[in-house]
Amino acid sequence: MTCTRRRQLLGAAIAAPLVSGCTVIEGMFFYPDRVEYTRPAQFGLKHEDVSIDGADGSKLHGWWLPAADAKGSVLHLHGNAANISNHLPLVAWLPAAGFNLLMVDYRGFGRSEGKPTLDGVVDDALAALRYLRTRPGVDAGKLIVLGQSIGGATALRMLAADRAGVKLAVIDSAFASYRGIARDAALQSVVLAPFLPLALPWLPPRERDPVALLAHLDLPLLFVHGTADAVIPYKHTEQLFAAAHDPKRLIRVDGGEHMEALMRSRVQADVRGAMLEAVCGKQGIAWR
Repeated sequence: MTCTRRRQLLGAAIAAPLVSGCTVIEGMFFYPDRVEYTRPAQFGLKHEDVSIDGADGSKLHGWWLPAADAKGSVLHLHGNAANISNHLPLVAWLPAAGFNLLMVDYRGFGRSEGKPTLDGVVDDALAALRYLRTRPGVDAGKLIVLGQSIGGATALRMLAADRAGVKLAVIDSAFASYRGIARDAALQSVVLAPFLPLALPWLPPRERDPVALLAHLDLPLLFVHGTADAVIPYKHTEQLFAAAHDPKRLIRVDGGEHMEALMRSRVQADVRGAMLEAVCGKQGIAWR
């Protein structure tokens, strides 16, 4: 999905309350489909299809991608469009880097049942984390969460509720607040800007904003964001980083576009290094 199309879709969310209120405004944050874009075999990866019980009774579909000599296990929470097969190229390097990988589709995405909502995808993330802890062969004390875009915001909300066993969270291209990202989208359009005050009351309360929940998190946080992101401006990660407790680190990717950073070998190397620090217990993490 192009950056222009993402901006159009997010902007449409601002006008949605004029149609049917809360259900529509939340739904306009999500653009799932059932298209199969890639398969693990295309990247030389073994995989297992998994089914996870969602809190609302939905069956969530995921891919388990094991590493040959795993140092830890990563839960990946993807962005707001398509499904895990579209996001696989962003994280397909992780098993070769020594990490088991669990990718999960939120309700309504790909082969998962149900319909996504902003609170519902947090429940789905919690269900996936709890599944990962109980999976045979997984060290439940060496877990990492990697969230991208809306998956990054969702990861922070999930971890504020349950972070047992999670040694590191990697937050890529996330937004700081629901109202902030809605405002950014609306102000790019002279047509949508007047509708902004009508949209804001339908969004989750401020206490559920990712930036607000950082006050309750005490685990290492690695933020990644491109400065040329036209979907979620870089300023959102600056706000998240400022609100986070130590230890924390920010990887600024000059010229990087939305969720593009993890395709760069330098960024992959930095992220892998942080992951190894977190799960191997060497030289404790002492970032700023």
